Amino acid sequence: MPQVFAHRGLHREVRENTLEAFRAAVALGVDGVELDVRRTADGALVVHHDPVVDGLVISQSRWRELPTYIPTLDESMWALDGVRVNVEIKNYRDDSEPTYDESGSFATQVVTFLHEAGWDESVIISCFDLETCVVVRSLDSMMPIGWLLWAVDPHLALTQAHVLGLNAINPHFSVVDEGVISQATSLGLDVNVWTVNKASDIEKMKTLAVSSIISDDPGLVREILIHVR
Repeated sequence: MPQVFAHRGLHREVRENTLEAFRAAVALGVDGVELDVRRTADGALVVHHDPVVDGLVISQSRWRELPTYIPTLDESMWALDGVRVNVEIKNYRDDSEPTYDESGSFATQVVTFLHEAGWDESVIISCFDLETCVVVRSLDSMMPIGWLLWAVDPHLALTQAHVLGLNAINPHFSVVDEGVISQATSLGLDVNVWTVNKASDIEKMKTLAVSSIISDDPGLVREILIHVR
């Protein structure tokens, strides 16, 4: 049975990636929550999806300058105590991203924090940037890592992930079929699909037996998977 992850928390009625959204997801009974972590100019780890908020580039701004609804990673992990947390490190080369950390220090800070705070056994690290995934693996041989995919062939990605010692690929659900699942199974890798929001797509992912479903409507996923009403 796939695990159910709330994408950025339960955010149909509250702002995504906030403590309110995270607590609501936990109250719903999800298996886990996916969130996005960024680093401020003064080194704070904060949770927000977009690189810019209220005209401020997060990576170029100090923590205290950001809106108060943006939580730290520490606050978010406490709000999500008891469930798995898919921590997406927002570090990749893209025109939409004002900065990219080539040094590995951002990933190192995230992993170090999780270790020191005792959260390392409760998380799955994910990132679209393969180099960042490799840095995380070099720091921790046991921490689950899922390579987020966009415009990457999932079959080639599975082979790369296996060679690099990663634990999963996290593709968009639309590219996953029986062949992908078969290859993942043979390599001992998980397939975690994201933004699965329609009943028909949820049913398909259930039939394929993916490892986890990341959804903006985790209540619907739970209803379909385990008939919770």
